[in-house]
Amino acid sequence: MIRLLIADDQQLAREGLRQLLSHEPDIAFLGAASDGAELISMAREHQPDVILTDLRMPGTDGITAIRRLTARAPDRPIIALTTFDTDEYLFGALEAGAVGFLLKDGDPDLYLAAIRAAHRGQGLIDPQVTRRLVRRFATPPVRGHGLELTIRETEVLRLVALGRTNAEIAGHLRIAAGTVKIHVSRVLTKIGVRTRVQAAIHAYRSGLVSSHEEE
Repeated sequence: MIRLLIADDQQLAREGLRQLLSHEPDIAFLGAASDGAELISMAREHQPDVILTDLRMPGTDGITAIRRLTARAPDRPIIALTTFDTDEYLFGALEAGAVGFLLKDGDPDLYLAAIRAAHRGQGLIDPQVTRRLVRRFATPPVRGHGLELTIRETEVLRLVALGRTNAEIAGHLRIAAGTVKIHVSRVLTKIGVRTRVQAAIHAYRSGLVSSHEEE
């Protein structure tokens, strides 16, 4: 059972997420916070497995909440929600430790997949967010950082940067999903990042993937 806590300052959004999750037998909805301060308090009380939070909220915003929550429980995955076109907080959430990003008007099935992936320690990024995030924030190619990747690890990193899940990477490379997980873990360690989103940014900055490349 995945114990989930959410935060959003809009009541309709909170109710929509509650309704979406009510039909999922493997997800236990613990509650919904209306801002970052309330989220931090509820997380301390309920100890959720996964947190899903909006970035723009009054008072204590999502980025501040992510940073404080990650400092207290670095292994607890947090997924950020964003209306990407207007949300300048996205890159800050990445640096604060969010393991995934979803668009607030995105596919509901992707929400469920992201929650389950985060609980497995994998993380999931909306492909639209991946492409637009790197186009907006990636700097010109910088090479020579981190330990040298093997050919297979380079292939895995490239597919992570394109927003592929572990299962999709396994199918593409014709290897076991467990093997992909090991490769991803090694890649993160070698390039010195904590999350798949940070790995994607690294891939674009290193020139491994073009910011104009289509999936």
